[in-house]
Amino acid sequence: MRRKSGVPASPLPQRRGVDPVRLRLPADGTWPTALAYLLERYGAAVGAERLAAMMDGGEFVALDGPVTAHRPYRPGEYLWFHRELPAETPVPFAVEVLHRDERLVVADKPHFLATTPRGRHVTETALARLRRDLGLPRLSPAHRLDRLTAGLVMFVADPRHRGAYQGLFEHRLVRKEYEAVARFDPALPLPHTARSRIVKERGELASREVPGEANAESRIELIDHRAGLARYRLLPHTGRTHQLRLHMSAAGLPILGDPLYPEVLAEPAPDDFRRPLQLLARRLEFTDPVTGEARRFESRRQLAAWTDPQAWTAGV
Repeated sequence: MRRKSGVPASPLPQRRGVDPVRLRLPADGTWPTALAYLLERYGAAVGAERLAAMMDGGEFVALDGPVTAHRPYRPGEYLWFHRELPAETPVPFAVEVLHRDERLVVADKPHFLATTPRGRHVTETALARLRRDLGLPRLSPAHRLDRLTAGLVMFVADPRHRGAYQGLFEHRLVRKEYEAVARFDPALPLPHTARSRIVKERGELASREVPGEANAESRIELIDHRAGLARYRLLPHTGRTHQLRLHMSAAGLPILGDPLYPEVLAEPAPDDFRRPLQLLARRLEFTDPVTGEARRFESRRQLAAWTDPQAWTAGV
């Protein structure tokens, strides 16, 4: 079976909701065997003995079955294998499914849970959990939500419609509304529209604002305030990395619990869930590209610093 992209479907099943790794042998390669290529390309990082053991154990698979150590090199051939899954601290909060039909799954994600596998967060992600719990191995994200942010994330259940739903976010056809808790500043006139140029360098944790033409725009509105804190409605017009967090900080209103803005703090222990970022993806609204109907989804979660500030600060 081949997908529309021409890439064949994996002969290996998912493991704990995680896809196998796919690699393609270079079309211009002259190695005598597939193992010789793997040793040259990955031997230093993985280790020659480990690669040989994986091949002896049948862990590398091509479309016609396991790849043996003496298999001749076949230019352009696809190989699949399961990477070793890292040990992860379980995130002790559930993913709530708000909507499910034959095309879409809309989930209410908790703080601290990544949307998709990346880096050290692989099986403890919303995508891997939902694939396992709902029995939907072909589920894919329509967009992404930062690991520290809670709230609505949309997934595509039918791969035939993946492009249509992902295109909604790529072309800014989704109205996204967030809520945040930060200090109250009566001197700041609201609503306020923040426009700036944001860049995120590879290898750096935080984004930053730089001179130049604006590529990020956010509207900040006041919902309510009490006891020196305020609840804000945030409406991003664009989708740069950490845009809302950076714009709030630049306005003098850093979001409570933010470990990056206005300054990068020491990373808490993996099992420290006491101080979640007080940012919530509250609503998604769009016109369904398949049915044409108006869709509106709303998170059921509440920000702890607003509903119970004493309990929230007591855990700091």
